[in-house]
Formats: sequence, C-alpha cells, structure tokens
Amino acid sequence: MSRPTWRERLTALARAAADSARSTGPTGRGVPPTPTPTPVAYVGDFEGVLSVTYAPADDGDPDPGEVVWAWVPYEEDHTQGKDRPVLVVGRDGRFLLALAFTSKDHDRDAAQEARAGRIWFDVGSGDWDRSGRPSELRLDRVLRLDPGAVRREGAVLERARFDAMAEQLRRSGGR
Repeated sequence: MSRPTWRERLTALARAAADSARSTGPTGRGVPPTPTPTPVAYVGDFEGVLSVTYAPADDGDPDPGEVVWAWVPYEEDHTQGKDRPVLVVGRDGRFLLALAFTSKDHDRDAAQEARAGRIWFDVGSGDWDRSGRPSELRLDRVLRLDPGAVRREGAVLERARFDAMAEQLRRSGGR
C-alpha cells in the first residue's frame, strides 16, 4: 500500500474541513447553521371588502399602519415565496391584511402592469429598506397573514403616506 501524496492529503483535509463546516455551521465551533424560515401554510389572499385602518401601537404586535416582515407566497406558485416587508392595513378575523412592498420601479412598465391588472403606489423610502431605496406597494393583491408568521416590525408608515395610499386604494376599487 503506497503512502498518499501531499496533494491527496491536502484534498482529504479540505474535504474534511468542508464536511465539518457543513455539519457545525459557519464558525466551525459546533454552532448549527441558521435555519431558513419555514413558510406558514398559505391561507389565500383576501377577497372581501377591505376596510383600511391606521392604528400603529408600540406594543410589539403587528398593527395596521406598521411595516412588518413576513413570508409572502408567489401568486403563480403558493408553495414558493420570499421574506419581504409588508404594510399592515387591517384585519380579517384572526388574520392580518397586508400589502407587499417592492423596490422595483413599476413606473417604467406601467402600461404592461395595468394590462395585467396590477396597481402600484409609490410610497417612497423608509426604515423597512436598509439601503434607503424608494419602494412601491402593490394595491391589487391584499395578503392574509397569520400574525404568528410575522418575524419583526420594520417601521411605522407616517399617517400622511398611509392616507395617500388608502385614497389611491379606494379610487382603484380596493383591488
């Protein structure tokens, strides 16, 4: 039996280090990797008559007028989605009603968006985006979220901006 070459030993050592890092986390000190948030079962978008309210409260619970982070399912495949900021605009029983934020500018493709039935509101920038990018809210899709699925509060939307969004939402028929 021949002895391994220095290259074979180095390759084995690199593999062992990579295996150890995968099983013990990024520090290599037995700390497990941070788990990816598990999406909550999708309960469907809100389809009723929306009653928009503004009632932020400094109580640690998600309230209308507050920007929070939650897992939002994609429309085309509800088993997939992404963690994103949403604006809480009301309640439906035990569920929160919310509008999703995006940093993508839809003014450039407004005609295409209108043909698809998507309505956007330019809300500007705020504490929900670390980079300070201007954001838009999607007004034609009202999400129903389990309050337990909300991971953190991001900001309170100022009353004037909230009222301007609510007015555009009413003019657009609430969807």
